[in-house]
Amino acid sequence: MNADAIDAVVVTHASEETIDECLARLRAAACVAAVRVVDNASRDDTLAIVQRHALADPRVRFIANPDNPGFAAACNQGAAACDAPWLALVNPDCLVEPDTLARLRDHAREAGGALVGADLVGEDGLRDAAARRRDPDFAAMLRDPRRSRLGIAVDGAPLQRVEAVSGALMLLPRALFERVGGFDAGYRLHAEDLDLCRRVRAAGAAVACANDVRVVHVRGVSSRTRPWFVEWHKHRGLWRYYRSFDAAGHGAMTRAAVFAMIWGRFPVGLLRALRRPG
Repeated sequence: MNADAIDAVVVTHASEETIDECLARLRAAACVAAVRVVDNASRDDTLAIVQRHALADPRVRFIANPDNPGFAAACNQGAAACDAPWLALVNPDCLVEPDTLARLRDHAREAGGALVGADLVGEDGLRDAAARRRDPDFAAMLRDPRRSRLGIAVDGAPLQRVEAVSGALMLLPRALFERVGGFDAGYRLHAEDLDLCRRVRAAGAAVACANDVRVVHVRGVSSRTRPWFVEWHKHRGLWRYYRSFDAAGHGAMTRAAVFAMIWGRFPVGLLRALRRPG
């Protein structure tokens, strides 16, 4: 296998709005050896679009799950079907340029085999704060609610070391993904990227954002019609993250306060999601 080869994994669910362009761009991207699509029981035309790409390009293969096991589990399914040295995890609403993945790979290689994300921007050109984040510190949030804002500023360097990047677009050595055990499949939706980045750093590898690689991320396409489901699993994921990494270091009162803080924000998040334009 070519040492520069990249396999891309795309997890879909009700992604008909963007998956056609996403796959067309991945097929045109430099160094992409294979595209593995894992569909989580889409009921729209997503799978038909994926099948069309698979017929046109033998590099494109897909797994059609009869149910929805969650984003993390589906990513692991796709990664298990890959054998290239580099693994790109690409959301169906991320629109890469021809050189995007190759440039991310070069950054990851120069950083000693790092997990690298991109400078994500919306269709309006505004930066996605999730592209560069710190680890959530829930005990600190109890003292200062402003600590709930995890996004950090761009530092101007081409490659910026951070604690976490967005799971919308990640590239890393496949061997590193396998070494840390892939995503924790206990997450259904949200926070699995924070978890993976933390375990990658614990394994001695770097996590960084390539500030000089810009990618359009059309956010929330598949979640607009199910805000309750998304918000529920977002808050469930945050609680799982806290239990996985930090709860053991805190007393019962702090753990109870963190639980109340996380789930107390659920109705607020749901209300915001319901008010969001469709």
